[in-house]
Amino acid sequence: MIELKELTVGYGEKPVLREVSMVFPPGQVTVLLGPNGCGKSTLMKTALGLLPRQGGEILYDGVGLEHLTTRQVARKAAYLAQSREIPSITARRMVLHGRFPYLGYPRRYRAEDYETAQKALEWAGAGDLADCPMQELSGGQRQKVYLAMALAQDTETVFMDEPTTYLDVRHQLEVMTVSRRLADMGRAVVLVLHDLSMALREADRLAMLADGALRQIGTPEEIFAGGELDRAFGVTVRRVWTESGWLYYCQEKQEPKETE
Repeated sequence: MIELKELTVGYGEKPVLREVSMVFPPGQVTVLLGPNGCGKSTLMKTALGLLPRQGGEILYDGVGLEHLTTRQVARKAAYLAQSREIPSITARRMVLHGRFPYLGYPRRYRAEDYETAQKALEWAGAGDLADCPMQELSGGQRQKVYLAMALAQDTETVFMDEPTTYLDVRHQLEVMTVSRRLADMGRAVVLVLHDLSMALREADRLAMLADGALRQIGTPEEIFAGGELDRAFGVTVRRVWTESGWLYYCQEKQEPKETE
């Protein structure tokens, strides 16, 4: 399990978030929420060791991140970045990159690596894209291939930074279904999402980031009831009960009318 203890993150000497303490429990989907620029992606990258921390601790199964090699980290946590370069290789070859932490040098793929990559493609709904060149895929198709690459890494924790980007509604729901399946298998799934309705509907836990701090962490019910969403985003979040559960939606916050 990955734990953050009083973690301060930012770029250079400028902090973006200060003294954030939280854990990413196995078997749960945790969503990082907050306004643009609040530090969601920065926190995720720092937790992975991609950015230096400015203070605090990052623990992987009780061991400080600074004591782990890059390969050891890659065997514990996979990362689906918000954007990537598009190499001139097939989708299958792209997904096989997720197996790098388990290979020696020079890298020689084993039968189990090809099998894992194919299963990951199918899990991500991209099984039919295996032989397609990455540069010929649509943005949504590429995103599913990148998701498959993260799954092929076969880690205890999966971080995804805006994984529904470029996807239509049906494929967004498929990504969330994959996230839920991973959590049900006992993995910790950590997402950055901008869709408040989807986050409130699909997450087990929400971490509300705003004004340089972790403002609140809890279940969707607790976050909704706390009112922090309204304050952070400047909207009014409401909900209605449906056959499939609570449906959340946002309304523009109305300014009080002046009385004469």
